[in-house]
Amino acid sequence: MKPAPFDYYCPRSLDEALALLAQYGDEAKVLAGGQSLVPAMNMRLARPGVIVDVNRLPEAAVIERCDGSLRVGMLARQADLERMPVALDAVPLLAQALPHVGHWQTRNRGTVCGSLAHADPSAELPLAIVVLDGAIEARSSARGTRWIAAGQFFESYFQTALQNDEIVVGASFPARREGWGYAFEEFAGRHGDFAIVAVACAVALEPNGVASEVRLGLGGVADKPHLAPLTAYCGRVLSQRDLPEIANAAVADIEPPSDLRGSARYRRALATNLAQRALTRALASARTACDGLAQ
Repeated sequence: MKPAPFDYYCPRSLDEALALLAQYGDEAKVLAGGQSLVPAMNMRLARPGVIVDVNRLPEAAVIERCDGSLRVGMLARQADLERMPVALDAVPLLAQALPHVGHWQTRNRGTVCGSLAHADPSAELPLAIVVLDGAIEARSSARGTRWIAAGQFFESYFQTALQNDEIVVGASFPARREGWGYAFEEFAGRHGDFAIVAVACAVALEPNGVASEVRLGLGGVADKPHLAPLTAYCGRVLSQRDLPEIANAAVADIEPPSDLRGSARYRRALATNLAQRALTRALASARTACDGLAQ
């Protein structure tokens, strides 16, 4: 199939792109990597009247360490990030999540910020930035720049806090901190498919072994990345025997959907299993980090 007719613009500056979005509002869609937008247009699931192609904007593909975070620009490809050991060392959870994002062919074109703006609740990068407590940088010609906390950015299926005249110009992922451990687990029908269930976990330990923070997010179980409320497990030393209890607590308030890939009951059981695996690996990683500090 082919897309419905549309008007095409290829701005040469961000100001020009923002002016087009302000002019056309919800008629316009931004084209960066196009790995989700173009198939949706070809199948007539999306019928934008205007395409704003931002691929020729200068200096929009930056990936840099800044103020304790990794900043990723709007045109930074997923493969660009995957090929930067320094960046992946700064944010280990991204290093674990990125290989699950589609296939290497799609990662060569797909952008990190495009995946965030698309807001698929089964996608890996939205889940990672929520668990890391990152932020998304949005800009419009009328209101300038604003930062949106990841926890407030994703609102529902393919819906975000972006206004019609705004574009995602960057994302900030907090870098590795002392005493933190990370893990990412996913189950899909085939490698490269969207996750049936995905789990991202970050655990922070004090030098005495007490957990100061336990963050665990679930993908594929709700209309947006779900961050489990696990503050009750902070302030105590966690052992392997605690992890089944924590995993059960993480899925206690979810209501997974049922579809051709799995029932709600199946997704809940899968989420519990993957949560325990992620907790085990993240806790072990945090302990290793604490041991390194002691040395």
